[in-house]
Amino acid sequence: MAHNSTADRVKRFLGIRPEDELDDSDFYDDGLYLESEPSAKEALAHLVPTVDGIKHYFRELFPFWGWIFHYNLTWLLGDLIAGITVGFVVVPQGMAYAGLANLPPEFGLYTSFVGFFLYWAFATSKDITIGTVAVMSTIVGNIIIDIQATQPELEGEVIARALALISGVILLFIGLTRLGFIVEFIPLTAIGAFMTGSAISIAAGQVPTMLGIPSDKVKTREETYKVIINTLKHLGDSRLDAAMGLSALFGLYFIRWFCTFMGKRSPNRSKMWFFISTLRMAFIVILYILVSWLVNRGVSDSKSAKFKILGTVPSGFQHVGAPEINSKVLSAIAPHLPVTVIVLLIEHIAISKSFGRVNNYMINPSQELVAIGFSNVFGPFLGGYPATGSFSRTAIKAKAGVRTPLAGIFTAVIVLLALYALTSVFFYIPSAGLAAIIIHAVGDLITPPREVYKYWQTSPIEVIIFFAGVFVSVFTSIENGIYVTVAASGAVLLWRIAKSPGSFMGRVQLQHATRDSILKKETADPATLDGEKHSAYLDLGRSDLSNPQVPITSPYPGVFIYRFNEGLNYVNCARHLDKMTVYIYKHTRRTQLNKYDKIGDRPWNDPGPRRGEVVNSEEIASKPKLKAVILDFSAVNVIDVTAAQALVDIRTQFNKYTDPETVEWYFAGVTNRWTKRALVAAGFGVDRGRGVDGAEGAREGVVAVAKVDPDVTVGRKEKEIGSRGVDLEAGHGVSSGEKRDEIAPVSSGESRPRERRLAPIYGVNRPYFHIDVETAVTSVVRDLERRRDTEDSSVEAF
Repeated sequence: MAHNSTADRVKRFLGIRPEDELDDSDFYDDGLYLESEPSAKEALAHLVPTVDGIKHYFRELFPFWGWIFHYNLTWLLGDLIAGITVGFVVVPQGMAYAGLANLPPEFGLYTSFVGFFLYWAFATSKDITIGTVAVMSTIVGNIIIDIQATQPELEGEVIARALALISGVILLFIGLTRLGFIVEFIPLTAIGAFMTGSAISIAAGQVPTMLGIPSDKVKTREETYKVIINTLKHLGDSRLDAAMGLSALFGLYFIRWFCTFMGKRSPNRSKMWFFISTLRMAFIVILYILVSWLVNRGVSDSKSAKFKILGTVPSGFQHVGAPEINSKVLSAIAPHLPVTVIVLLIEHIAISKSFGRVNNYMINPSQELVAIGFSNVFGPFLGGYPATGSFSRTAIKAKAGVRTPLAGIFTAVIVLLALYALTSVFFYIPSAGLAAIIIHAVGDLITPPREVYKYWQTSPIEVIIFFAGVFVSVFTSIENGIYVTVAASGAVLLWRIAKSPGSFMGRVQLQHATRDSILKKETADPATLDGEKHSAYLDLGRSDLSNPQVPITSPYPGVFIYRFNEGLNYVNCARHLDKMTVYIYKHTRRTQLNKYDKIGDRPWNDPGPRRGEVVNSEEIASKPKLKAVILDFSAVNVIDVTAAQALVDIRTQFNKYTDPETVEWYFAGVTNRWTKRALVAAGFGVDRGRGVDGAEGAREGVVAVAKVDPDVTVGRKEKEIGSRGVDLEAGHGVSSGEKRDEIAPVSSGESRPRERRLAPIYGVNRPYFHIDVETAVTSVVRDLERRRDTEDSSVEAF
């Protein structure tokens, strides 16, 4: 076939030989199944959105469209109960958390209202609630203090609303571009450390308020350890607030314990006790409002009260309007955006995924980011500050029997009623009581010791990261704790990739036995076991803790099987290939034992024995020559240019080592078409000396075959292998004397192939790519034995 076209000349210029191109005319007329390589055009086609893809994208943006038309009275009742229940919790919590953010209490209600009102339209979780949370509120308060220390003219409200708007835009962009997978880079231990450190910091900062210690005695925004020390120093300065705060905290824990106890004692009434426990915050707030009103009747100014109270809360939405955004505000909040976005991300996604798994549904992280993005973009126009998912309220909502995300609307109605009808009552809420509510709420965020012990059992190094994050949060700041845990987790991930282990494998002959027979020691006689023997491949170094009494043998002298246990890429390829080189050189010998006649001819890195050193020539000669390497790619998805070039380099190195012979390379478990294309481009997987793309080698090699589906036909480029002159065997091999299913050719136009017919699983134009290690080993042994027979015949003929 002529190759004189312009395209052929361009290919020759690029180093591609047109005669090596895949062409049906170069193959047998039997009808072969040929693998077609993926093209750049095919890859780019996946990046171009289709009409169906665009429709699917917009359907994902509004997931309520899939369930809203099925809404019914049963769902309505469940949502109504759950929504009202959460509403009674969020009102006192919202006002308390606004204090953490250094903002008036009404801002907590504004933030909560917007989150509940908007989230349902974009939600993929029925349980989660968006609103004020303790950790985010504390970080907002810290940001406001930091900015006002250098720019006191900027009001806290302006800073908080601008921070919410900009962080909302960032989250909205991440969600709309479907980049939500980035949250998977933050592991559970980092989230646990962040939540635990934050809870300790928040609780320690609320103790002085609960005890009534004056703010000039203890600065609650200092490092947590300083807050704890100063609180202990000034316990004597406690006021009447301590009676209100400590009794409220005791009441909260007592009600929860009592309701849990009664729920276990009376399972039939467990639902009732659950709702009583859920409403404990509302009960405590109502009770202490009554006590405060009795004590402070006639007080018109909160400063004149006998203990610190909340004071005037304006009715309705008093801060409606566009947030103030200018270069001064943007430059002030810019350094604080990363920590704000990270906290919004990890709190919301971690909570929503957790409750999704518990309640048997899946969430879409990107869509959840769209939801909190919209909430934070529109929230500032009503006075809201950054909001995200709340763990405590989500747990209450789930246990209350919520049925759909629409329950948030009913919670928003409760918040709205509180804003317009109950603000005069809020005047008497004791600040110590709100501090007790915060301490009680964040206590559930601390990772319990049994969970930390599970971390230790699973991955000890991650426990170090956990405690590092907690200690950094306690001794510096919550923000630093977040950065440390995320950075340390990323470093561990890169370390594991770079130091990923690889294993040289050996063969073990297996039979099946029941566990009971093993325990009774009845497996002494192999003849008593069920099933035929089959091969498995285990680590020769026994790092998998296999039984040392079971021998692991090499499949063939000079043949090595290497498994990449965690992928192959530019980070770890040098480590893998260095390990391969050292091990193979140790267990083989050169093809030419006396290759260097003179000492000066030897390379500097292989100088040979020292003068006077006795060399055991017999021991060296007894080692096998390197003949073939089988690479197990079952754990490799893709390889990059660096990894491919490293394989080329080690192939060249081994060929020099075995000169004048060459080393054959076989691959098992390569399932990614682009990985196969990369290996072929590097010169692997084909044999240029055995016909076009190695198809001639398929006549003698071993190919895994399986029965075809008689109802499936294939096209011209996907022909199935013919029987004439082709020696095919199944994965474990078929002897020549055994009866095999018929292997018949199929033309591209045949509508229904014959029933009992075998066809290769992978294309015969890639004879060195095999479905598994066993098939690759069988092919290697077949090739080596055929080569040995050929050499013996040549010697006899000579």
